[in-house]
Amino acid sequence: MVAAIRNLTAEDMPSVTAIYSQAVLEGTASYELVPPGVDEMTARFAAITGKGYPYLAALDGDNNLLGYAYASAFRTRPAYRWLVEDSIYVAEQARGLGVGKALLQALVQRCEGLGFRQMVGVVGGASDASVAVHRSCGFTLAGRLDGTGFKHGLWLDTIFMQRPLGEGNTTKPDLTVYPGTLG
Repeated sequence: MVAAIRNLTAEDMPSVTAIYSQAVLEGTASYELVPPGVDEMTARFAAITGKGYPYLAALDGDNNLLGYAYASAFRTRPAYRWLVEDSIYVAEQARGLGVGKALLQALVQRCEGLGFRQMVGVVGGASDASVAVHRSCGFTLAGRLDGTGFKHGLWLDTIFMQRPLGEGNTTKPDLTVYPGTLG
């Protein structure tokens, strides 16, 4: 189903906003309650890519956006700069077709190439599908927080999953290149 994965552009933001809006309104991956509009999503995109983090789009053969994924800072304090958090959102009609896995694999590869050493997945609502996608890409369970969000009339749990990137924490990072220069 995925014909191509490429860098997301500002022109993709209406489709990104539609996919995210549905996730906010109907799902538990995001703990937002009111979907942001195109302007806010564009500002978020600019903030993430402006810091050098990857933001990817999965397309079908007709160049329709099937989903998107990005990496961003897990925490902003300098010692965390080697750790990124992934975010993946897939259009409803493309779920269960391997889009999320393709995006996550590409995101892992891109982040390794940038020099990041760890990636964490924060699975809102403890989604079985998201946990399975992360597991299939080499993530392991790092922890679970019970009742961390209240949405759709339910208390939701959050699962943390983690995977090393490149040499992980087995060697010291190069502080003279990105992401070492972020701190």
